[in-house]
Amino acid sequence: MENFEAQLEKYAELALKVGLNIHEGQTLVVTAPIAAVDFVRKIAQKAYESGVLQVLVEWDDEAIRRIRFLHARDESFERFPEWKAAGYAEMARQDAAFLTVHAPNPELLQGIDPVKISLASKTQMNAMKEHRAYLQAGKVSWSIVSVPTPSWAAKVFPDMPVEKAIDKLWGYIFQATRLDRDDPIGAWEEHIRELQERVAFLNSKNYSKLYYTAPGTDLSIQLPPEHLWVAGGVYNERGAFFVPNLPTEEVFTLPAKDGVNGKVSSTMPLNYNGNLIDRFSITFENGRIVDYSAEQGYEILKQLIETDEGSHYLGEVALVPHGSPISAMNVIFFNTGFDENASSHLAIGSAYPLCVKEGTLMTKEELAAHGANSSLTHVDFMIGSGELNIDGETADGVREPLLRNGTWV
Repeated sequence: MENFEAQLEKYAELALKVGLNIHEGQTLVVTAPIAAVDFVRKIAQKAYESGVLQVLVEWDDEAIRRIRFLHARDESFERFPEWKAAGYAEMARQDAAFLTVHAPNPELLQGIDPVKISLASKTQMNAMKEHRAYLQAGKVSWSIVSVPTPSWAAKVFPDMPVEKAIDKLWGYIFQATRLDRDDPIGAWEEHIRELQERVAFLNSKNYSKLYYTAPGTDLSIQLPPEHLWVAGGVYNERGAFFVPNLPTEEVFTLPAKDGVNGKVSSTMPLNYNGNLIDRFSITFENGRIVDYSAEQGYEILKQLIETDEGSHYLGEVALVPHGSPISAMNVIFFNTGFDENASSHLAIGSAYPLCVKEGTLMTKEELAAHGANSSLTHVDFMIGSGELNIDGETADGVREPLLRNGTWV
């Protein structure tokens, strides 16, 4: 227990120093499940000790969320508090840092009408779009970390007593975030350097197109001429380097909105809005999704794709070696923050402006002219495996191997 408490403190420090890179006098906004209260209290203590001006916490109770979907009137899902949306946008304008403590329950909304779930999600995304724009452009520091909850741990390790499952999941989280190292922050600095080397290589190549082949996958993705690969972290408006996802193993960029063709198949379940979508495939023509199927969660996938016009297109291309430390754990986490770092993936929906040269300074129309997709949503789904091959095509038409059997060439 003593060692666990020490690890928990290190985890809190990692989230604040590496994830957010907070500074004195800043406001810290934390969104967390009530089951994470002990960890959030450590976050608050460490934040105040480092000079943060105030820590604001928004608690999420998954039981109340399900109760709402079961019993609230339909018009409830067409409303989102204007004061909350305005407050988050204002805090972003004032350089607050935003930490999300994520603990997904993949079966929370099982049996709930997918249309109702989609409406609630769309209403919230519409209301919060100004705040989300600050985050997607990397103008303010934000980061996501995960903590075990009974429902999540039981899904990952269904054959274990819940308490043992929680302990085991904590162990994987500590390992994935490099807290098992003698110097976790130093280990992260080294990891970021390695990712940046990969980014420098890909940006120097400036590939015009990527080709994916695997069982159930035959896909080509055009890349905009002004695309940029990004990995590890980014610099916010005040010049502070932050890491949005702990853990992170990916390098990513954006596709040309109209330049995706072929079929791609998922390799892991997708936990979306408290429901699972599994064993699904998507077909693209000139960038747009024209067909899709799923053995589980078809209606959920349909609602995701039909969120808006932009959700019929891709916004992100991410490469992750099949041999990444998280992939080597050989565990399906039912948590995109972890599963996406075990597998190459794509994202339905909006593109990140920072993946276009000078993109964070562009208007929405200018980004569109550079091939960037715009949508209310951004949802990653995993397509990587030990059977995935990816080629890059240079501007003069030469194809070069990037990944073979899921591994960097």
